[in-house]
Amino acid sequence: MSAGERVIVYIDGFNLYYGMRSKGWQRYYWLNVQRLAQHLLKPGQSLVGTKYFTSRVSSTPRDPEKNNRQSTYIEALGTVTNMDIYYGHYLEKTVECFSCGAKWQMPGEQMTEVNIAVELMVDAFQNRWDTALLISGDSDLTAPIQNIRGFFPAKRVVVAFPPDRHSVQLQRVAHAYFTIGRRKLAASQFPDSVRKADGFKLARPTEWR
Repeated sequence: MSAGERVIVYIDGFNLYYGMRSKGWQRYYWLNVQRLAQHLLKPGQSLVGTKYFTSRVSSTPRDPEKNNRQSTYIEALGTVTNMDIYYGHYLEKTVECFSCGAKWQMPGEQMTEVNIAVELMVDAFQNRWDTALLISGDSDLTAPIQNIRGFFPAKRVVVAFPPDRHSVQLQRVAHAYFTIGRRKLAASQFPDSVRKADGFKLARPTEWR
């Protein structure tokens, strides 16, 4: 590992969120993902960019504040310099039980994996990084990593699995992998109040305390 090794961090926002959710770690949702990226670097590495991928969610009768919480969080991320946010699509799909015929709405998101794959490949071809750190446990990202390894044997892709998320396929194609622990998340929180450039203060949602 050479000194000054350039790193771009690619964050699958929903994969990270649901990993924390499955662990019951709501207190860590108010996460400064760029600070987390810094905490995941190794000696001799330099963070040259952080890319966060997500989709806008809709509120539901069961959770009418869902959209407001996410909007507040995305505004907080907007105060972070040298970070880009990419949006996919969030959809509610009707799912039916073949046995009993019951129907319910199942949330889902689209385009995140495609957006991550495109950014990984474009940044690799434009030689913007030496190591890509991918925060995701989604096996759909196996193919772009394989292609990067084929085109750019000198570059490295490291996978940081979110809590309670893992993919054997990603593990096999990555140059290295590890799981993000509670301590890194706890050390990467925004302050309870985040001030925007216009002076407006964003407060951590009460459900995330």
